[in-house]
Amino acid sequence: MVKYTPRKVYIKENNVYVELSYTDFCRRRQVDQSYMDKLFIPVQGCLLEVVREQYTDFYRDKERWRYLKKLDTSHSLLSLEGFTDSEGNMIDFIIDETVDVAETVVHAVMVDRLKTTLPLLSDSEQTLIQAIFFEELSEREVGLRLGVTQSVVNKRKAKTLAKLRKIMEV
Repeated sequence: MVKYTPRKVYIKENNVYVELSYTDFCRRRQVDQSYMDKLFIPVQGCLLEVVREQYTDFYRDKERWRYLKKLDTSHSLLSLEGFTDSEGNMIDFIIDETVDVAETVVHAVMVDRLKTTLPLLSDSEQTLIQAIFFEELSEREVGLRLGVTQSVVNKRKAKTLAKLRKIMEV
């Protein structure tokens, strides 16, 4: 017995699938008794004729899933399918033990403090910090950009970081 009216029915004729409307299929089944022996499985709102082995496998798997779901319910297990956002994407709810939450918080606080202290630096110092830490350029690349050597960039960076530390400590 079909719980819904299928959109289409696909039957095999001469080893090729033929598409029928459900109404046409019902008419053929009334006229031709061989249609009563055909086996079908539901696929995306349609019925697909299959051989006995496929039919048996499909319904055995379906019954297995029904049994497992019943076990999950009786053991109060949660399905991962329940942890999706409005777009159907899995929600990341498993704790990442490699992340140190305290370190992350300290880092966020330090970034906020850094943002408030950066305007207290000179334009050239801000440009240097921007290039090295935000644009992630190497000291050599910054030196090429500014027309100085890498060692000069390194000394300026050390001096600027020391200045930032002093400002942030206050």
